[in-house]
Amino acid sequence: MTNYLDFERPLAEIEGKAEELRAMARQNAEMDIEAEAAALDKKAADLLVSLYKDLSPWRKCQVARHPDRPHCRDYIEGLFTEYTPLAGDRNFADDHAVMGGLARFNDTPVMVIGHEKGNDTKSRIERNFGMARPEGYRKAIRLMDMADRFGLPVITLVDTPGAYPGKGAEERGQSEAIARSTEKCLQIGVPLLSVIIGEGGSGGAVAFATANRVAMLEHSVYSVISPEGCASILWKDSEKMREAAEALRLTAQDLRKLGVADRVIPEPVGGAHRDKQKTIKAVGETIAAMLAELTDLKGKKLIEDRRRKYIEMGRKGLAA
Repeated sequence: MTNYLDFERPLAEIEGKAEELRAMARQNAEMDIEAEAAALDKKAADLLVSLYKDLSPWRKCQVARHPDRPHCRDYIEGLFTEYTPLAGDRNFADDHAVMGGLARFNDTPVMVIGHEKGNDTKSRIERNFGMARPEGYRKAIRLMDMADRFGLPVITLVDTPGAYPGKGAEERGQSEAIARSTEKCLQIGVPLLSVIIGEGGSGGAVAFATANRVAMLEHSVYSVISPEGCASILWKDSEKMREAAEALRLTAQDLRKLGVADRVIPEPVGGAHRDKQKTIKAVGETIAAMLAELTDLKGKKLIEDRRRKYIEMGRKGLAA
């Protein structure tokens, strides 16, 4: 069953009518509705192209949050072989919002780490909707340390509304854990690549994405705060999220201009959820290209490359 976003309602009506016709034909073999159904299909395809031709920042937020988008687990299963999950922070617990472990990417040994939101009610609750607790960031630090020790490239897949803001997380040092994870990203002497596959929310995303190369899917978003949170602070009205989304410059296209993102990965028409395999393949090709760019850099040169990226990031300014 297709999950339609608010702005896709006209599309839902057309595709629904086409499916109704085909359902009637299945019940009555004498009915010939193929021509009419095909006309509706063409109308739906044209409307889909029109809807996604120039999405507003707020609509991109909606697409980035679509429940059917491929998640971290999908990319790991589709792009990596010999994946061996590693669990726990060796201190408190294992955070299921963060998954990671040893794997091979195109036969190259790597460490892969990412946020996992889950794909149904049970798994979303188990994964805490991709919102990591301190033990999740401390697990990521442990895995990055291990990768650094054995000279393995680190690939991170970012998809989180933000770090979990609960009382227990704050008591266990949420802000310190995020800061330490960000610091570790800057310290490791191996290639660090990050792909924003959905939402890149706040410090919870930065803690994984302070990388040598950052790629974003075409309809992903990356910002210091959600549009709703920004609107609540600035205008005391979360309903002004559309204005906030415009002001935050959170789209992949804006962030590419500002130097935050290095690459924008095209998505299928209608978003990544419309053709998961095509999206996963495109992400794999981008990761391979970014790894190739860093082949000749080792140790201190990789650290300097990363440091220079973030020093230069603000030079383009908001006028970019």
